[in-house]
Amino acid sequence: MDNTEKEMKVTRRPYRNTDMTMPLLGFGLMRLPQKDGKVDYATAEKMVAKAMAAGCNYFDTAYMYHGGESERFVGDVLSKYPRDSYFLTSKMPIAMMNSASDNERIFKEQLERTKAGYFDFYFMHWLNAAHWEKAKSFGTLEFMKKMQAEGKIRRLGFSFHGEPETLEIIAKAFPWDLVQIQLNYLDWELCRSGEQYEVLSKLGIPISVMEPLKGGTLVRLTPDSKKIFEQANPNASIASWGLRYVASLPNIQVVLSGMSAIEHMEDNLRTFSPLVPLSDDERKVIAQALVAYRKSGAVPCTVCRYCSPCPVGVDIPRNLALLNQVKGGLPLFHAKLVYDAMQEDSRASSCVACGACKKKCPQSIDIPKYMKEIAATFK
Repeated sequence: MDNTEKEMKVTRRPYRNTDMTMPLLGFGLMRLPQKDGKVDYATAEKMVAKAMAAGCNYFDTAYMYHGGESERFVGDVLSKYPRDSYFLTSKMPIAMMNSASDNERIFKEQLERTKAGYFDFYFMHWLNAAHWEKAKSFGTLEFMKKMQAEGKIRRLGFSFHGEPETLEIIAKAFPWDLVQIQLNYLDWELCRSGEQYEVLSKLGIPISVMEPLKGGTLVRLTPDSKKIFEQANPNASIASWGLRYVASLPNIQVVLSGMSAIEHMEDNLRTFSPLVPLSDDERKVIAQALVAYRKSGAVPCTVCRYCSPCPVGVDIPRNLALLNQVKGGLPLFHAKLVYDAMQEDSRASSCVACGACKKKCPQSIDIPKYMKEIAATFK
């Protein structure tokens, strides 16, 4: 695209059956530019200005981002704009809570940090089966509904890291306004993101997407993967492929990008001004690039699934993919979120080394050996 910066206006989608529209590209404030170990205010403020000028006016923060500095940045910078000119989302950190009294204490602190007066969307942060039970025991949803009645929250939702079965339970527990899930073309199967997308879509719940580029993994890729994208369209950035993959899905309300440089912001604004949905041929290009990426891993698994089903239920391809991601530089913490959310019998730790998979693997991978390594890695 040859849009000039002045002409860039991001594509917007209506919110449910209302007159309200939201930008398809949202600014995630978890990876703000850094300088000397702190948020680089000068650069980050320029990025906010570019975003606002292009209509990218959805900002996502959380209590723990940048050790609390992200919410303070919101208060210092976004408060310079009219309050009705942007959408702000923050989250209750369920994992950090110790008692029901933390609901009010943390929420009050967030309002003070952000100087926002109210949150357009407010989520329970990082829900999974355990955190959902904790949130229920602390009455967090009841507290959020009380804040909504007082006008301090406009709409309620949650962010989720877990399995589709748990997501469905939580999604059916309340008429949520927006739910945030991790979704990208690598995690569509690996993290069962495709199933999560279907759960929420069937329930009519709009989706906010985090990690559309998997923390930069889908920008770095491998030489062979990049070559496939570059040959298909030399003028398109590698990042644009991943962002368009997610944004082309009809039930996506907003795609969050954790932009940490002005160049990231400018490239993403070009991708969404306007968004051009993926064609069928482009989807085939992504599939080819994904095959090339998988082949280059520490374990040469191509996810052919000839090893499945495992006699004891281990999800072999998924475990191998997680190991490859860790060896490829993905922080162990992020991979462990996926591993810990898996059903116990599908984890590598359930492998009994019967060898049935090894006999069927066309790549002759010593699968039991890797299952042992994976179990030790995520113990």
